[in-house]
Amino acid sequence: MTWRVFLLRGAASRVVSLPRQRPPPVRAPEKMDTTRSSIYPSLVDKTVFISGGGSGIGAAFVRAFSLQGARVAFVDIAEDASSVLVDQIHAAGSAKPLFIHCDVCDIDAFRKVIENVRADLGDIGVLVNNAASDDRHALDSVTPEYWDARIAVNLRHMFFAAQAVLPQMKRLGGGSIINLGSIIWRLKQTGTPAYSTTKAAVTGLTRTLARLFGPFNIRVNTISPGAVWTERQIKLWYTPELEKEIADGQCLNTRVLPEDIANMALFLASDAGAKCSAQDFIVDAGWS
Repeated sequence: MTWRVFLLRGAASRVVSLPRQRPPPVRAPEKMDTTRSSIYPSLVDKTVFISGGGSGIGAAFVRAFSLQGARVAFVDIAEDASSVLVDQIHAAGSAKPLFIHCDVCDIDAFRKVIENVRADLGDIGVLVNNAASDDRHALDSVTPEYWDARIAVNLRHMFFAAQAVLPQMKRLGGGSIINLGSIIWRLKQTGTPAYSTTKAAVTGLTRTLARLFGPFNIRVNTISPGAVWTERQIKLWYTPELEKEIADGQCLNTRVLPEDIANMALFLASDAGAKCSAQDFIVDAGWS
C-alpha cells in the first residue's frame, strides 16, 4: 500500500507515490528504564528542603537536586536508608545532602528542623512536600484516630512547611513549592479511602497557596504521580495482575520511575518553570 504525497511548487503540483511504512512494534516495558535529567544552572547553590527523602520518590528528589549542585536537606524517619543514601550521593561526586531525622507529624519539631536548615544552608528556595504513607485500608476499618493520622502524615505537614518557608522565600524574592499528590483519587480506586481523600486535598491546598504566595513571586504546584515503580511498591503491591491493569490503563507502554517524577520537580523548581503556578502536573504515562 502507498501514500500519495502532493508536492506544491508555485501554481504547479505533482503527485509522488511513497511506500507506506509500517508502524514500529510496541515495546514491552523494561524492568527499570534509564531516565536522564536536564541541567538547570538556576538550581546551583539553591537551598532545597525535601520531606520524606530517605527512599522511593523522595530519594530520587534528593539525588536529582544534589546532582544539580543544589544545597539539599531532607527529613525522614528511616535513619538507616537515609544515611546510606547520603553516602551514595557523596561517593558519586556530589556534595553530601544534609539528613535530619524528623517525624513530620510532630509539627513543632518539623518547624525547628526547617529553621535549622535555614541557619545551616541559607534561606530555603525550593520546598518539596513529599512525605506520605499510602497504606491500604478497608472502609469499615477506618477509625477517627486512623483518619486523623492519615491527615497528619499525608497533608497537614505540607501546610505548615509552606507556612514556615514563606518568610525565607520572601527574603529571596521568590521560590518554588512542590506538593506531591497522586492520580489515585482520579481513578476512583477504593482500597485507600483516607489516603485518596488527602491526595485530592493536596490539589486544593496547592491552588490556595498559589494565590496567597503569588504576590511574593512564590510558585506552588502539585506533581501527581501514577503507578511509580519504587522498591516499596514492587515489594508490597505490584503483582502481575496489577501490572497488567496499569499497562492496559496507560497510553505509553512503559514504567513510570521515581526519576521521572524527579525530572518534573527539577523543571518546576528551576527558572524554566518560572511561569508555572497553581497547576497539577500529572506524570502517569497517560493512565488518568
